[in-house]
Amino acid sequence: MSSYTAGPELTGQTVVVIGGSAGIGLETARRARGEGADVILAARNPERLEQAAADVGALSTAAFDATDSAALGQFFSDLPAPVDHVMVTGTDPYYAPLADLDRDRAHRDFDDHLWLAIEVTRHSVGRVRPGGTLLFMGGTGGRQRGPGRALIGAGTAALPALVANLAVEVAPIRVNVIAAGFVDTPLSASLLGDDLDKRRDQLRATLPIRRVVGPADVAALAVHIMTNTALTGATYDIDGGQQLVPG
Repeated sequence: MSSYTAGPELTGQTVVVIGGSAGIGLETARRARGEGADVILAARNPERLEQAAADVGALSTAAFDATDSAALGQFFSDLPAPVDHVMVTGTDPYYAPLADLDRDRAHRDFDDHLWLAIEVTRHSVGRVRPGGTLLFMGGTGGRQRGPGRALIGAGTAALPALVANLAVEVAPIRVNVIAAGFVDTPLSASLLGDDLDKRRDQLRATLPIRRVVGPADVAALAVHIMTNTALTGATYDIDGGQQLVPG
């Protein structure tokens, strides 16, 4: 009887992580390295980026604001061609009731969540190999209804529709979305502040998985989407069952 032992699934491939200096992006880079990939990290903060690169043994780094169209274009122009996978992590979501909605910030939020996906996809054509992956981070929280959720709800609904169409237009490059619920990251800590431990305890008590989702959970899904070449144009939820319970 023969046995089969799986080897590293990304050997010889290059994974680009935009937003790769912390949290989900950094953990995905670490997971990809463990699967044999070279990784290129990009993020805004050069000091944190340098530390992350040393942590995972990155091939190279680039410090810039991905929402700056010119800087993003230059980054893709400078990439070794072809690369195999590009992941873009999310920014902090903007929640505000209509009475307090800041129009300029709302526009920036849409740019961060939707226009960035369009720009990355445009620049990826000719830089990402056929069959490679573009992977964008979305969320599940915007599917809930209530005051202050109009903007995030619209963005949450729009990203999967956008990605499904992009997947057809730039095929055979594959394009997908990971929609996460609460993930225990530095971003979550900064948003919740003193309420972080309370939120963790609540989730441990109510989620069907009886634990909090961490960056490593999302990274495992991200690498699976990169390696499973049948996946494109889809949105993959990872929230530990958060949508299934109230609160």
